[in-house]
Amino acid sequence: MSRPVVRKSLVVAVVVVVVAAVAALLADVATAIRSEHRLSVAIAESPRVPYDPEVTLAGFPFLTQAGDGRYSGVTIAAKGVELPGCEPQRGVCRAELGATLGSFDGPEWGRFSGSDVLHTSSITAYTRLDAVTLARFMRITDLTLSTPAPDGKAGGGGPQDGVVSRSEGVVLTGTVALPPSDGLDPRDPPSASDYDGPKVKVSVAVDLSVTDGALRIRATDFYTGPERHVAADVPAGMRAAVLERFSMTLPRLPMAWGVEPERAESFGGDIQLVGASGPAGVLPDEF
Repeated sequence: MSRPVVRKSLVVAVVVVVVAAVAALLADVATAIRSEHRLSVAIAESPRVPYDPEVTLAGFPFLTQAGDGRYSGVTIAAKGVELPGCEPQRGVCRAELGATLGSFDGPEWGRFSGSDVLHTSSITAYTRLDAVTLARFMRITDLTLSTPAPDGKAGGGGPQDGVVSRSEGVVLTGTVALPPSDGLDPRDPPSASDYDGPKVKVSVAVDLSVTDGALRIRATDFYTGPERHVAADVPAGMRAAVLERFSMTLPRLPMAWGVEPERAESFGGDIQLVGASGPAGVLPDEF
Protein backbone atom coordinates (compact mmCIF):
# COMPACT_ATOMS: atom_id res chain seq x y z
CA MET A 1 0.00 0.00 0.00
CA SER A 2 1.42 3.36 -1.01
CA ARG A 3 2.19 6.11 1.50
CA PRO A 4 -0.56 8.47 0.22
CA VAL A 5 -3.13 5.69 0.67
CA VAL A 6 -1.87 4.90 4.18
CA ARG A 7 -1.92 8.58 5.10
CA LYS A 8 -5.45 8.95 3.76
CA SER A 9 -6.60 5.89 5.70
CA LEU A 10 -5.12 7.29 8.92
CA VAL A 11 -6.82 10.66 8.39
CA VAL A 12 -10.17 8.95 7.78
CA ALA A 13 -9.71 6.80 10.88
CA VAL A 14 -8.88 9.84 13.02
CA VAL A 15 -11.89 11.75 11.67
CA VAL A 16 -14.16 8.79 12.40
CA VAL A 17 -12.84 8.54 15.96
CA VAL A 18 -13.25 12.29 16.55
CA VAL A 19 -16.77 12.32 15.12
CA ALA A 20 -17.72 9.31 17.26
CA ALA A 21 -16.28 10.97 20.37
CA VAL A 22 -18.12 14.23 19.70
CA ALA A 23 -21.36 12.35 19.06
CA ALA A 24 -20.95 10.42 22.31
CA LEU A 25 -20.23 13.64 24.22
CA LEU A 26 -23.28 15.37 22.73
CA ALA A 27 -25.46 12.38 23.57
CA ASP A 28 -24.12 12.39 27.13
CA VAL A 29 -24.75 16.13 27.56
CA ALA A 30 -28.21 15.91 26.00
CA THR A 31 -29.20 13.06 28.32
CA ALA A 32 -27.93 14.97 31.36
CA ILE A 33 -29.82 18.14 30.38
CA ARG A 34 -33.02 16.20 29.76
CA SER A 35 -32.66 14.40 33.11
CA GLU A 36 -32.03 17.66 34.96
CA HIS A 37 -35.17 19.13 33.42
CA ARG A 38 -37.23 16.11 34.45
CA LEU A 39 -35.97 16.26 38.02
CA SER A 40 -36.59 20.01 38.13
CA VAL A 41 -40.20 19.53 37.00
CA ALA A 42 -40.63 16.72 39.54
CA ILE A 43 -39.40 18.91 42.40
CA ALA A 44 -41.69 21.76 41.27
CA GLU A 45 -44.61 19.42 42.10
CA SER A 46 -43.91 20.25 45.74
CA PRO A 47 -46.66 22.66 46.85
CA ARG A 48 -44.17 25.16 48.26
CA VAL A 49 -41.94 25.37 45.17
CA PRO A 50 -43.41 28.07 42.86
CA TYR A 51 -40.94 27.75 39.98
CA ASP A 52 -38.90 24.98 38.39
CA PRO A 53 -35.69 24.95 40.45
CA GLU A 54 -32.15 24.94 39.12
CA VAL A 55 -30.87 21.36 39.02
CA THR A 56 -27.33 20.19 38.24
CA LEU A 57 -26.55 16.48 38.15
CA ALA A 58 -22.96 15.59 38.98
CA GLY A 59 -20.60 13.12 37.35
CA PHE A 60 -19.26 12.23 33.94
CA PRO A 61 -19.94 10.32 31.81
CA PHE A 62 -23.62 10.69 32.62
CA LEU A 63 -24.90 7.91 30.34
CA THR A 64 -23.21 5.29 32.51
CA GLN A 65 -24.99 6.62 35.61
CA ALA A 66 -28.33 6.98 33.87
CA GLY A 67 -28.23 3.43 32.52
CA ASP A 68 -27.67 2.01 36.01
CA GLY A 69 -29.95 4.44 37.84
CA ARG A 70 -27.04 5.23 40.20
CA TYR A 71 -26.17 8.92 40.16
CA SER A 72 -23.09 10.66 41.55
CA GLY A 73 -25.06 13.49 43.13
CA VAL A 74 -27.18 16.54 42.44
CA THR A 75 -27.37 20.20 43.45
CA ILE A 76 -30.79 21.90 43.67
CA ALA A 77 -31.70 25.57 44.19
CA ALA A 78 -35.38 26.55 44.45
CA LYS A 79 -36.01 30.30 44.51
CA GLY A 80 -39.08 32.23 45.61
CA VAL A 81 -40.30 29.85 48.35
CA GLU A 82 -42.80 31.71 50.54
CA LEU A 83 -42.00 31.83 54.25
CA PRO A 84 -44.36 31.77 57.24
CA GLY A 85 -44.56 34.43 59.93
CA CYS A 86 -44.17 37.53 57.80
CA GLU A 87 -46.71 40.34 58.20
CA PRO A 88 -48.63 40.84 54.90
CA GLN A 89 -48.46 44.64 55.12
CA ARG A 90 -44.67 44.40 54.95
CA GLY A 91 -44.71 42.33 51.77
CA VAL A 92 -44.28 38.62 51.10
CA CYS A 93 -41.18 37.01 52.57
CA ARG A 94 -39.45 34.54 50.28
CA ALA A 95 -36.29 32.44 50.47
CA GLU A 96 -34.09 30.24 48.34
CA LEU A 97 -34.16 26.61 49.46
CA GLY A 98 -31.25 24.50 48.30
CA ALA A 99 -29.93 20.99 48.74
CA THR A 100 -27.04 18.84 47.63
CA LEU A 101 -27.53 15.09 47.54
CA GLY A 102 -24.58 12.76 47.65
CA SER A 103 -24.62 9.65 45.47
CA PHE A 104 -28.17 8.42 45.08
CA ASP A 105 -30.27 5.72 43.40
CA GLY A 106 -33.18 6.73 41.20
CA PRO A 107 -35.03 5.80 38.03
CA GLU A 108 -32.95 4.72 35.06
CA TRP A 109 -32.24 7.13 32.21
CA GLY A 110 -33.23 10.14 34.31
CA ARG A 111 -36.95 9.46 34.08
CA PHE A 112 -37.64 11.30 37.32
CA SER A 113 -41.14 11.91 38.63
CA GLY A 114 -42.44 13.56 41.77
CA SER A 115 -43.25 10.24 43.47
CA ASP A 116 -39.91 8.51 42.88
CA VAL A 117 -37.98 7.66 46.02
CA LEU A 118 -34.37 8.82 45.72
CA HIS A 119 -32.14 6.84 48.07
CA THR A 120 -29.20 9.11 48.86
CA SER A 121 -26.05 8.75 50.92
CA SER A 122 -26.31 12.26 52.34
CA ILE A 123 -28.18 15.57 52.21
CA THR A 124 -26.79 19.05 52.81
CA ALA A 125 -29.51 21.72 52.80
CA TYR A 126 -29.76 25.48 53.20
CA THR A 127 -32.44 28.16 53.45
CA ARG A 128 -31.15 31.56 52.31
CA LEU A 129 -32.71 34.95 53.08
CA ASP A 130 -31.79 38.14 51.24
CA ALA A 131 -31.66 41.52 52.97
CA VAL A 132 -35.12 42.52 51.72
CA THR A 133 -36.75 39.50 53.35
CA LEU A 134 -34.73 39.94 56.53
CA ALA A 135 -35.82 43.59 56.64
CA ARG A 136 -39.47 42.53 56.45
CA PHE A 137 -39.07 40.11 59.34
CA MET A 138 -37.20 42.63 61.47
CA ARG A 139 -39.40 45.58 60.42
CA ILE A 140 -36.42 47.75 59.47
CA THR A 141 -37.23 48.91 55.96
CA ASP A 142 -33.79 49.95 54.71
CA LEU A 143 -31.83 47.07 56.26
CA THR A 144 -28.63 45.93 54.56
CA LEU A 145 -26.14 43.22 55.48
CA SER A 146 -22.41 42.81 54.94
CA THR A 147 -19.66 40.41 55.96
CA PRO A 148 -16.50 42.23 57.10
CA ALA A 149 -13.11 40.93 56.11
CA PRO A 150 -10.83 39.46 58.80
CA ASP A 151 -9.09 41.84 61.19
CA GLY A 152 -6.18 43.65 59.57
CA LYS A 153 -7.31 42.82 56.04
CA ALA A 154 -9.00 45.27 53.71
CA GLY A 155 -12.06 44.30 51.71
CA GLY A 156 -15.68 43.39 52.14
CA GLY A 157 -15.31 39.79 53.18
CA GLY A 158 -15.96 38.36 49.73
CA PRO A 159 -14.24 35.41 48.08
CA GLN A 160 -11.29 37.63 47.17
CA ASP A 161 -10.58 37.92 50.90
CA GLY A 162 -10.83 34.21 51.52
CA VAL A 163 -14.06 34.78 53.47
CA VAL A 164 -17.49 33.93 52.09
CA SER A 165 -19.41 33.57 55.34
CA ARG A 166 -19.24 33.99 59.09
CA SER A 167 -21.50 33.60 62.10
CA GLU A 168 -20.03 36.33 64.34
CA GLY A 169 -19.48 39.99 63.64
CA VAL A 170 -21.87 40.21 60.70
CA VAL A 171 -22.87 43.84 60.09
CA LEU A 172 -26.47 45.04 59.80
CA THR A 173 -27.16 48.65 58.83
CA GLY A 174 -30.58 50.26 59.03
CA THR A 175 -32.74 53.11 60.30
CA VAL A 176 -34.85 52.90 63.46
CA ALA A 177 -37.09 55.37 65.23
CA LEU A 178 -36.02 57.24 68.37
CA PRO A 179 -37.02 56.13 70.85
CA PRO A 180 -37.05 52.63 69.29
CA SER A 181 -40.40 50.90 69.08
CA ASP A 182 -41.49 47.48 67.87
CA GLY A 183 -41.77 48.67 64.25
CA LEU A 184 -45.49 47.95 64.01
CA ASP A 185 -46.50 51.56 63.36
CA PRO A 186 -47.15 51.99 59.60
CA ARG A 187 -44.49 54.71 59.56
CA ASP A 188 -42.02 52.62 61.53
CA PRO A 189 -39.66 51.03 60.57
CA PRO A 190 -38.92 54.28 58.81
CA SER A 191 -37.68 54.48 55.31
CA ALA A 192 -35.14 57.26 55.19
CA SER A 193 -37.48 59.40 53.08
CA ASP A 194 -40.97 58.72 54.50
CA TYR A 195 -40.54 58.86 58.25
CA ASP A 196 -40.72 62.40 59.68
CA GLY A 197 -40.12 61.59 63.35
CA PRO A 198 -36.80 61.32 65.21
CA LYS A 199 -34.70 58.49 63.79
CA VAL A 200 -31.15 57.22 63.52
CA LYS A 201 -29.30 55.10 60.98
CA VAL A 202 -26.65 52.86 62.50
CA SER A 203 -24.43 49.87 61.77
CA VAL A 204 -24.54 47.04 64.28
CA ALA A 205 -22.46 43.87 64.68
CA VAL A 206 -24.60 40.77 65.18
CA ASP A 207 -24.01 37.10 65.92
CA LEU A 208 -26.03 34.42 64.13
CA SER A 209 -27.07 31.11 65.65
CA VAL A 210 -29.78 28.44 65.64
CA THR A 211 -32.08 28.13 68.65
CA ASP A 212 -34.64 25.31 68.68
CA GLY A 213 -34.38 25.13 64.89
CA ALA A 214 -34.95 28.88 64.41
CA LEU A 215 -32.61 31.63 63.22
CA ARG A 216 -31.48 33.83 66.10
CA ILE A 217 -29.92 37.23 65.44
CA ARG A 218 -28.26 38.87 68.45
CA ALA A 219 -26.82 42.38 68.28
CA THR A 220 -23.59 42.67 70.26
CA ASP A 221 -22.45 46.27 69.70
CA PHE A 222 -22.41 49.19 67.30
CA TYR A 223 -20.01 48.54 64.42
CA THR A 224 -17.12 50.97 63.99
CA GLY A 225 -14.71 48.79 61.99
CA PRO A 226 -12.85 49.56 58.78
CA GLU A 227 -15.50 48.29 56.34
CA ARG A 228 -18.28 50.51 55.07
CA HIS A 229 -20.63 51.42 57.89
CA VAL A 230 -22.76 54.23 59.28
CA ALA A 231 -21.56 56.06 62.37
CA ALA A 232 -24.20 57.99 64.32
CA ASP A 233 -24.57 59.49 67.76
CA VAL A 234 -27.15 57.53 69.71
CA PRO A 235 -28.28 59.04 73.03
CA ALA A 236 -26.74 57.06 75.88
CA GLY A 237 -30.14 56.22 77.32
CA MET A 238 -31.28 54.68 74.02
CA ARG A 239 -28.23 52.66 73.01
CA ALA A 240 -29.45 49.39 74.52
CA ALA A 241 -32.92 49.83 72.98
CA VAL A 242 -31.47 50.60 69.54
CA LEU A 243 -29.31 47.47 69.71
CA GLU A 244 -32.35 45.46 70.75
CA ARG A 245 -34.14 46.46 67.52
CA PHE A 246 -31.44 44.52 65.66
CA SER A 247 -31.98 41.38 67.73
CA MET A 248 -34.64 38.85 66.83
CA THR A 249 -35.48 35.14 66.70
CA LEU A 250 -37.32 34.43 63.45
CA PRO A 251 -40.11 31.85 63.12
CA ARG A 252 -38.92 28.36 62.20
CA LEU A 253 -38.20 28.39 58.48
CA PRO A 254 -38.66 25.50 56.04
CA MET A 255 -35.65 23.48 54.94
CA ALA A 256 -35.40 21.12 51.98
CA TRP A 257 -36.83 17.70 52.89
CA GLY A 258 -37.20 18.77 56.51
CA VAL A 259 -33.47 18.76 57.25
CA GLU A 260 -32.83 20.33 60.65
CA PRO A 261 -30.68 23.49 60.56
CA GLU A 262 -27.42 23.18 62.48
CA ARG A 263 -25.84 26.58 62.00
CA ALA A 264 -26.56 30.08 60.74
CA GLU A 265 -24.11 32.20 58.75
CA SER A 266 -23.84 35.12 56.39
CA PHE A 267 -23.43 34.46 52.70
CA GLY A 268 -22.29 37.65 51.02
CA GLY A 269 -25.25 40.00 51.51
CA ASP A 270 -27.58 37.18 52.62
CA ILE A 271 -28.12 35.02 55.69
CA GLN A 272 -28.59 31.27 55.50
CA LEU A 273 -29.44 28.33 57.70
CA VAL A 274 -27.45 25.18 56.93
CA GLY A 275 -28.01 21.57 57.98
CA ALA A 276 -27.06 18.05 56.93
CA SER A 277 -28.25 14.48 57.35
CA GLY A 278 -26.99 11.02 56.56
CA PRO A 279 -28.53 8.34 54.32
CA ALA A 280 -32.20 8.95 53.52
CA GLY A 281 -34.96 8.24 51.04
CA VAL A 282 -36.57 11.42 49.69
CA LEU A 283 -39.35 12.22 47.24
CA PRO A 284 -38.93 15.11 44.77
CA ASP A 285 -42.48 16.37 45.38
CA GLU A 286 -41.73 16.65 49.12
CA PHE A 287 -38.76 18.98 48.64
